Amino acid sequence: MFFYCKYIHNILKTKQAYQKPKKRSKYRIILGKQYYRWKRYAQWYFSAIPFAKEFSEKELNYLHSSHQSPCLRKLKDVDMWLQENKVHNLKLAVKKLDGLIIKPGERFSYWRTIGKTGKRQGYKKGMILFYGKVINDYGGALCQLSNLLYWMFLHSELEVVERHRHSYDVFPDANRTQPFGSGATCGYNYRDLQIENNTKANYQLKLCVDEGFLKGKLLADCKQEYSYLIYEKNHQITHSYFGAYIRRNEIYRKLFDKNKEEIDDEYITENHALMMYQPFLEAKKASTSKP
Repeated sequence: MFFYCKYIHNILKTKQAYQKPKKRSKYRIILGKQYYRWKRYAQWYFSAIPFAKEFSEKELNYLHSSHQSPCLRKLKDVDMWLQENKVHNLKLAVKKLDGLIIKPGERFSYWRTIGKTGKRQGYKKGMILFYGKVINDYGGALCQLSNLLYWMFLHSELEVVERHRHSYDVFPDANRTQPFGSGATCGYNYRDLQIENNTKANYQLKLCVDEGFLKGKLLADCKQEYSYLIYEKNHQITHSYFGAYIRRNEIYRKLFDKNKEEIDDEYITENHALMMYQPFLEAKKASTSKP
């Protein structure tokens, strides 16, 4: 009886956390995008939010966090020309962000700083995930950049005020080195990544594409008071009521002082995504990879 009740509880929890994706018409999608895009423009240009816009070539003195990720990856059913176009797109977007200063009281907006990423702006067609399918469009594949930024921000005192999780888990975990769901998806301009600087320090982004890697540094004009450990809890894969597999977890962050003593363990976010591959068949192939 106990196990039956637990089974029913898990089904209800899955249904509550992740509803079956709705099939929307082409016109509904177009109108929805326009609505949310204009809503975003209103926030950018008519709200009282002070957005970061100053740049400096001179690097601030103290490194608070850094990260890098490979630009070219062999992905199943994805042509390499899309990967090569991704590198081109990343280089253009990085130029828009490199050197940005985020002053105390200011907010960083990913898309406000980068701007449009269409053909007119020099971007090429790259990979985009659209309702769980891999398609290509101009300015595609910039999620790698937003993922990198979000990871660096989590290792700082900056506050994440807007971040969107990936709704679909498209590729298996081969060679994964970070917890599932520790990135941030992006889509111009309504799926934004926004960060607030509620500290007394100035922060600076330094980014480049070099030697096959996307590289980033988060600098500041004062020393970092804490160190951080990002990890996951309650990772599980469940079979949903509508037949698909749902993957979920919770992201937490441990804070350590200068003596490496733990002073806090805080909840960051929850993820749940529709899996687009058979998880238990792929597990054997990825068993020797990093978690």
